[in-house]
Amino acid sequence: MTSPRWPIGVFTSIDAGLGVRWQVVRELQIPTIQLHAPAQATRTAAHAETFLRQLDQMGVQLTCVFGGFAGESYADIPTVARTVGLIPSATRAARLAEMKEIAAFAGQLKCSVVALHLGFVPHDARSTEYREVVSATQDLCRYCRELSQSVHLETGQESAEALLKFIDDVGAANLFVNFDPANMILYGTGEPIEALLQIGSRVRSVHCKDAIWAARPGMEWGREVPLGQGDVNFDRFLRALIQIGYDGPLTIEREIPQDPLRQKSEIAHAAGLLESLRGKLLNTASK
Repeated sequence: MTSPRWPIGVFTSIDAGLGVRWQVVRELQIPTIQLHAPAQATRTAAHAETFLRQLDQMGVQLTCVFGGFAGESYADIPTVARTVGLIPSATRAARLAEMKEIAAFAGQLKCSVVALHLGFVPHDARSTEYREVVSATQDLCRYCRELSQSVHLETGQESAEALLKFIDDVGAANLFVNFDPANMILYGTGEPIEALLQIGSRVRSVHCKDAIWAARPGMEWGREVPLGQGDVNFDRFLRALIQIGYDGPLTIEREIPQDPLRQKSEIAHAAGLLESLRGKLLNTASK
């Protein structure tokens, strides 16, 4: 499945959090992964060596370690706003410290990218809360720069315009975007292809996930569906990736752990669809 451009990937997990299990990665022969950060007890040098051996044995490249925190909930949009990322002030300091621990562990895994859902950035850029979130993000970026790492913020909670303003206000040269087109639909924050083109070269990683718009976008959740059955339009999405010069992995994300057989089947289907579209588009682009 490997390719010098757009290798297929999958969002995976070892012992904690979101993502498919490694058995699926092995059985489907997926060549790259984003890894949801494992439980704190296993973020050790010894476990990192074990994980690296497993990656080598499987012939899999780790492209990103994704942070997440206890207490986060994606039950609905108001709950996301209240609980996710570095936005809640009561947990911000502890989560920032944990994100640094995750970055250090990513360094032990020889991974140069860490990512996270920052959460709903305050709308008023003049507010104290907004400035505090900017400061916390600057702190994380400085820490990661010392480890020769970049930080990728996943799209979803903000419009393209708001996300770009926030990145500019942080002003860190190692701060980029993990673009998830389905999240723009799920959160009702913008048409994904237009947003992708607007964010452009700041996109350094992507999630391939599909969704259908809610009846009241931004007020209620859209609905996640198997890749190719939603409103993203992955032919247009990949064409837009060509326009912005994106060469990185196409990382499939499908979170239905309650139904692992269906999850594996849908990831296999998604990989096949992306392989087909990739072959068609890149062959056309090279002519």
